[in-house]
Amino acid sequence: MKRCFVGICVLAVTWMASSEATSQEWTRFHGPNGQGVSTLKSFPAQWTAKDINWKAELPGIGHSSPVVWGDQVFLFSADPKTAERYVLGINARDGRIVWNRTFKSEIHHLHQRSSFASCTPAVDEERVYVAWSTPSVTTFKAFTHDGDEVWSVDLGRWVSQHGFGTSPMFYKDLVILSNSQQANKVKEGQQPGDSFMMAFDRRTGELRWKVPRVSVNVCYSVPCIYTPKGGKAELICTSTGNGMFSLNPETGNHNWAVEDAFSMRTVSSPLIVGGLLYGSTGSGAGGNYLVGIRPGKNAGVAVKIDRQAPYVPTSVANGNLMFLWYDKGIVTCIDGRNGNVHWRERLDTAFSGSPIRIGEKMFCVDETGVVWVLAAEKQYKLLGKYPLGEESRSTPAVSGGQMFLRTYSHLIAVGAKSL
Repeated sequence: MKRCFVGICVLAVTWMASSEATSQEWTRFHGPNGQGVSTLKSFPAQWTAKDINWKAELPGIGHSSPVVWGDQVFLFSADPKTAERYVLGINARDGRIVWNRTFKSEIHHLHQRSSFASCTPAVDEERVYVAWSTPSVTTFKAFTHDGDEVWSVDLGRWVSQHGFGTSPMFYKDLVILSNSQQANKVKEGQQPGDSFMMAFDRRTGELRWKVPRVSVNVCYSVPCIYTPKGGKAELICTSTGNGMFSLNPETGNHNWAVEDAFSMRTVSSPLIVGGLLYGSTGSGAGGNYLVGIRPGKNAGVAVKIDRQAPYVPTSVANGNLMFLWYDKGIVTCIDGRNGNVHWRERLDTAFSGSPIRIGEKMFCVDETGVVWVLAAEKQYKLLGKYPLGEESRSTPAVSGGQMFLRTYSHLIAVGAKSL
């Protein structure tokens, strides 16, 4: 592993959010702790063209979702013909691209539903972090909010059927990255990939800990932090080879695992609902299922749902209610404490992005680029739909009273004028 230290810049963020937004930052994939819940109390369910604050054309395309700090949105994109990567800083107030850092790359195999920019960045008060790969090099970089490169780490080769899509997350002074690689169904003569969980110093890029994982399928789920009552924080991770497992986020030491929790690839990220930790597994060919794990020393499967369980989308919750957005357009509401089904509705569409929740409403963009708004309640209610005009496989972000929505080649801001 090679590390290049470029420099450190401390950035004072002075932006003040208006109204009830209270400056919540959207720092990682699926929002705060990966749970997809905004601190806003409400957001309009029905939009018109007047509610669109701006629409910015992006260089390249991608499935990376936006992250937000203060008055900047950070995004990852790529040229589909050359694999050239773009790390972008965008003004949240007017959609102007403030800076674009460009990196030459090489064309390599991707799944037909993937892109060269499927990793969602992570952002803190000083830096933005993003990762990407080719078969020979996996790159992990940090930039200031002004776009100056702070450090760069080469994590070595990447073995995958589908391409890279792992997104970083934070714990205290660490930025944590799951490096899950392929071991089964590799090409003849190709060596299986080596899988690890890794934590780096946010300021310097120094490796703080590295824990090997069992390589089976490439898995894309992003960990979250779970703190049991009266206990210490745990890093909750999922993969085919290790199931659902808990690590000490400061040291990487093992806490517990349910190793046989998942028989296929894990793409969706873990969710904390009703005292259980939920994760799903599946494939493009089906066979998806969702499990609720009872955490701790006697960890085990408490709930299993194998009907219309999500494969790619990460679920969202409202109290003990959990909402499963199945890839093929069926939404199910369950009791997160026991898995009992409250309702199940077919929306006649398909989802790759994940739902988020604002107050009592859920928002999710389907693959055609239509935003669906449902009530996050015990009874099914369709509250609104709005077409963005282009396909999308990304997840919304919310900050400063605005919602930021990424389609293949555009970023759209909506809502602040309506609040």
